[in-house]
Amino acid sequence: MCATVFGVGDDLYVNITLLQNATAQGAVCLDGSPPAYYLHRGFDSGLSNWIVFLEGGGWCESISDCQGRKTTDKGSSKYMMNPTNFRGILHNTTKQNPDFYNWNKVWIGYCDGSSFTGDIDEVDPGQKLYFRGARIFKAVMDELWSQGMQNAKNAILSGTSAGGLATILNCDKFKFFFSSDVKVKCVANAGFFINANTISGTPNILKKYQQVVDLHGSIKNLPPSCTSTMEPSLCFFPQNVISFIETPIFIINSAYDAWQINNTLVPSNLDPQHIWEYCKVRISNCTLSQRTTIKAFGVEFLKAFDGLTPCNTRGYFITSCHTHAQIVTPVYWFSTSSPRILNKTIAEAVGDWYFDRTGLHQYMDSYPFAKDC
Repeated sequence: MCATVFGVGDDLYVNITLLQNATAQGAVCLDGSPPAYYLHRGFDSGLSNWIVFLEGGGWCESISDCQGRKTTDKGSSKYMMNPTNFRGILHNTTKQNPDFYNWNKVWIGYCDGSSFTGDIDEVDPGQKLYFRGARIFKAVMDELWSQGMQNAKNAILSGTSAGGLATILNCDKFKFFFSSDVKVKCVANAGFFINANTISGTPNILKKYQQVVDLHGSIKNLPPSCTSTMEPSLCFFPQNVISFIETPIFIINSAYDAWQINNTLVPSNLDPQHIWEYCKVRISNCTLSQRTTIKAFGVEFLKAFDGLTPCNTRGYFITSCHTHAQIVTPVYWFSTSSPRILNKTIAEAVGDWYFDRTGLHQYMDSYPFAKDC
């Protein structure tokens, strides 16, 4: 299929491109279908500038879990939206996207379940599962190269949630595609998952990441500077791997990230009586005890940043919102109701950082508790 674009009002709909020739390299989704991406061409001064966005959608850590994804867009390009709506950082107007509106913009579909890190030659014989996330990343990059990215002057790798984590893990690989005179940076949104225990004290997220790394063969695609110093699955956690990343990176996250509160801290199996059910929806519904537990998680989250090595090319925008919001939504990225720190929206902070317009690149919300935003 060829990518086409059409819009209604402020909507920017972009058609899917199936990368059929990638299957010859074994770059396929969990079900063996070809990888897919959406491309909206830049214009005017943005013709030589590129944003590549990695979609999120969790991970699969077991055969049964991955099998369940095969009949969804998170395991097969057969079920991906066509077209999809480009908004926020991917939009083509200054109203939603003041600095990057006229860049070439790419959305890469997420169908491997490993944050684009998996690479196992063997196909699971019983379920016919393919673990090839890293091959998908390379195949799409090669395709974009032939589509004009080899002429880039500026480039950003970005993503949200599992795609935000993938942005961190693949940041230096993205940089290596370009010559040294190209300005390359990475913007990771809602992907700073911390190694925290549940309310019962169990390391559920660590166990999940261990299983993901083992099942998908991710170790070979994690930064070797990290895996040579610690157990490989620990390098799936941004707090452990970011100090090894050489490419400038900007982290957008909430200290009280809703996905982490709802899954890392209070997974549903540890709340059989649904005591946390309404609290997970809105912080204002939480009891004092629940708020105290959530505040402790936020303190732990911020300590993870304290443990990072200093770096003057690294930027942060850390809110106190109880959200897992995405920079591909205008209300979060750039609007009158967007979260602000020091009177800056996320779009403005990222733009200032990318273009080196100010010396301040680390924005931390001073509000001491989680809040509904």
